[in-house]
Amino acid sequence: MIHVLAIITTKPGMREEVLRRFRANVPNVHAEDGCIEYVPVTDAEGAGPMQAALGPDTFVVVEKWATMAALHAHAAAPHMAAYGAKVREMIAARRVHVLAPVG
Repeated sequence: MIHVLAIITTKPGMREEVLRRFRANVPNVHAEDGCIEYVPVTDAEGAGPMQAALGPDTFVVVEKWATMAALHAHAAAPHMAAYGAKVREMIAARRVHVLAPVG
């Protein structure tokens, strides 16, 4: 299994609009072969001092893919290119961490 953490920082005040467009694309991603999990997350309330807050303009996409090939197919999917074009001007930074379980 492949795990992905995509940390997306929008331009100030644009997070909700990017998330709206993100959510519209989620059914397309869930329909892809090998998609196990694909969900946006933001700071949890009440975590206290242990939390390193992302802040109001950042969210993380938590992804799980059955194989690396499935992840590569996802990255090349036409609906991902269309989503990227819709939000490109609203994104300030994007960091993608592709991870494998240790075991």
